Amino acid sequence: MPPPTSAHDDVVHSESFLRSLMRRQLGLSVSCAATFLVALIGLPLLNYFAPALMATRVAGFTLSWLVVGVLFFPFVWIISWIFIQRSIALEEEELRQVQRRKEVH
Repeated sequence: MPPPTSAHDDVVHSESFLRSLMRRQLGLSVSCAATFLVALIGLPLLNYFAPALMATRVAGFTLSWLVVGVLFFPFVWIISWIFIQRSIALEEEELRQVQRRKEVH
């Protein structure tokens, strides 16, 4: 078992590291939430402002039902997958930056 590191050397758990990571993840969260809200609010707006377009038949469904019943859940899964992948990438990038700083010192 490796010896415990002092709080001074533990950059990964430092407040500045966590604050930076949380700030970047907040931006990612906000962009994913905004994308979801655009889709969630956009569908009723499209039904209201473009009823003829949304009544168009595609693969046996009206476009409105195709989006709600078939495409909406995969869209949410895609947003979730993108969030997870980018969140992991942000964490790895922060760790690489910390490792570079440690190598310099």
